[in-house]
Amino acid sequence: APPTPPTLPAPTPPAPTLTGAPAGSRAPRPVRPVEPPPPPHGHVGSRPPTYDAEPTTLPAADPHGLDDLVPDTVLDGARYGTCTLRAASVRGDSARYRGEPRRDALLTARFGSGDRALVLVAVATGVRGTPGAHRAAAEACRWIGKAVGLSHARLAEDITAGRRGDLKSGLHRLTDRTLGRLRAGAAEQGLGPEAYAATLRCLLLPADPGCRTRVFFGVGGGGLFRLRDGAWQDIEPKAAEARGGAVLGFGSPPSETPEGDRLTMDLGIPTPPSPYEPAPEPPREPFRFRTSVARRGDTLLLCSPGLADPLRGEDELGAHLATRWSRPGPPGLAAFLADTQVRVKGYADDRTAAAVWEA
Repeated sequence: APPTPPTLPAPTPPAPTLTGAPAGSRAPRPVRPVEPPPPPHGHVGSRPPTYDAEPTTLPAADPHGLDDLVPDTVLDGARYGTCTLRAASVRGDSARYRGEPRRDALLTARFGSGDRALVLVAVATGVRGTPGAHRAAAEACRWIGKAVGLSHARLAEDITAGRRGDLKSGLHRLTDRTLGRLRAGAAEQGLGPEAYAATLRCLLLPADPGCRTRVFFGVGGGGLFRLRDGAWQDIEPKAAEARGGAVLGFGSPPSETPEGDRLTMDLGIPTPPSPYEPAPEPPREPFRFRTSVARRGDTLLLCSPGLADPLRGEDELGAHLATRWSRPGPPGLAAFLADTQVRVKGYADDRTAAAVWEA
């Protein structure tokens, strides 16, 4: 029999090529998709909150006072110099359920232009259970905004020059003047001073990229936190420190500065007695002041008691926000709003937060 011819291997089919690519070129390596950030939680803690997560009842409206209506949620943001700002104010679960207006007020404003601009963030909270609490908070923000806006050039200069003593003295008088107007408004309405009052907490952010000094001042409860290297730091000035003398990081008395109380003189603010009160009174709440030098990657958080209390009382909330906000770059407006609305059982007050990411 004739020998069997050897079997040849089957030819290998050519690799598919992209349309328009020359034959023999290698296909591109598939790109690994970027891992998205972890989704925000609806709530943290062992049990879900009592109230619904979304608004239920609108506050009652007066047809002759529609300007007095307060929206359920306010959201804002900006980027100046080396910092990016995110700010939100949300009606609390309890107020949403009962149809009460939001008692927190938020003001974000830029005064000036270019590198000499100054950004103000003001957060105020009206007294719980009092009529017109939302109105008092809004007025406190407007009045401190006007006072800062009229003096923004000198304030920006003092921040850049590091005149902490001047800043502390001048901002203390601006705050006292604002709260004095609230007390005068309470007297005009026939109310006690505690019935028409508000806490007030503010941040001053210079737009100059060469200045990384952030100034906090205010009166009343709330929180001032700093997220650094993935861990939260509670840098809220304590009441005892606020009442005492010079404390490192809080400024020094005007008498110890070479220029004296220059800021108060330049602002033209009269010394006590105040034009709104017959004579000066002992401070009702200690004035809180702190200057903070930002580092790259820091996140500075100013918030009302509605967010400060659960941050201090529920470790899981702080851990969740630290994970969300430690990623490169600040979150978008919608993501920031979702983060600030993470709920905790037992905390149903309004929440207002202003966070600053440092590039």
